[in-house]
Amino acid sequence: MKQVLLIDGSPVYNEFLTEKLAKETIKVISAQGERDAFIKLLSVLPNLVIIDVENSVSELTDFLFKKQSDPNAKSIPIILIGPKIEKEKLAELLRYGVVKYFTAPIKFDVFFETIGNILKEPIYLDPTPCILDVHLNNNIIFVEIARGLNYEKLALLRYKISELVDANNLLNPKIVVMLTNLELTFVDATNLESLFDSIVANKSIERKNIKILSLDPIVKELIAGHPQYKGLEVVTNLSKVLGSLVDSSSAENTSDLITDKILAADKNVLQGSVEMRFSADTGSTAEGENGNVINVAVVDGDLNTRNLLKDALSSVGANTSLFANSADFLASLAKTKYDLIILDLFVRGISGLAVLQFLKKTKVTIPVVIYSQPVQQNVLIQVIQLGAKTFIPKPQTPEVIAKKVIDVLNGKS
Repeated sequence: MKQVLLIDGSPVYNEFLTEKLAKETIKVISAQGERDAFIKLLSVLPNLVIIDVENSVSELTDFLFKKQSDPNAKSIPIILIGPKIEKEKLAELLRYGVVKYFTAPIKFDVFFETIGNILKEPIYLDPTPCILDVHLNNNIIFVEIARGLNYEKLALLRYKISELVDANNLLNPKIVVMLTNLELTFVDATNLESLFDSIVANKSIERKNIKILSLDPIVKELIAGHPQYKGLEVVTNLSKVLGSLVDSSSAENTSDLITDKILAADKNVLQGSVEMRFSADTGSTAEGENGNVINVAVVDGDLNTRNLLKDALSSVGANTSLFANSADFLASLAKTKYDLIILDLFVRGISGLAVLQFLKKTKVTIPVVIYSQPVQQNVLIQVIQLGAKTFIPKPQTPEVIAKKVIDVLNGKS
């Protein structure tokens, strides 16, 4: 069984990750504090370490150094979750085995995909399209669900609600669940049960303070037929919700209440560390959401070599742009910032040597690694004189390439 060590995880990460990964037969071991973390690291030797950084990555310096100094632990990959940091610091983390850095709040679909790729254990995620928005206004948690019911999001909702209640010290929390734009059938009953289980899980929320806004008879029938949901009220219009839960004394009309209370999050409260919208909702991943630590350009005419390099670089948290010819790569320099270039000398069109000459002439200081067929000594000297950091003769294993990339980025080559 694969094992993951989760260090300093918030209750949301601890509970949700443990529950989700257990279904994939992946065990999560939790640790709090540097001493506890290092003891468990050496005793368990997990397949992956995930660290939830509360304030600054500098807090981890001692732990990361000790891990990298231990011959048994140094090869264990690390995922960090933390505040936004400078690009330069991301590259520095490579030397400690950090392969991904996610800026909080994370999107869990990308996060779980990353875990699965590192562990080589695909993790199933419900593909059902679902928009689930959660926000807090005063002491009322508003939950709006549209398009469909996604099991992962409904399970995560339980922890999101607890996080909002605890982080904001809510004394008399209330919940309004809006299902007005959903077309449901009895096939959705299981996911509806998951939704209501998440809603009632927090014992600090009284049943009388939970309102389900829905026009669908299936919702009312399901609640009526399950004793564990006794006390939940299904309502069909906003006025009843507003009258029973929302203080309307400061609003002139119902329209103002909807705008001020339901459609807007209170800026004075903590909205939590978890993003309820996944990257799959938009069909794309914004820059930085995939946790990649560095941005690398690979210029090689051979498709198999490009794919090998992409796999090798993914193991060190790199976002890889692949180019079959030098002209396309040089055109990309105007709009893309690279941390490293891997270049074949014999790429078709503009040669690798010509690319190096162009980079030197235009004073482009991006580190270049030459990955090419062996060449004569005079060519090798020319390559180094033109600014290449190192020469890796083909073929090499992904592990050798990845290590060289880390060495170059850390100034060791």
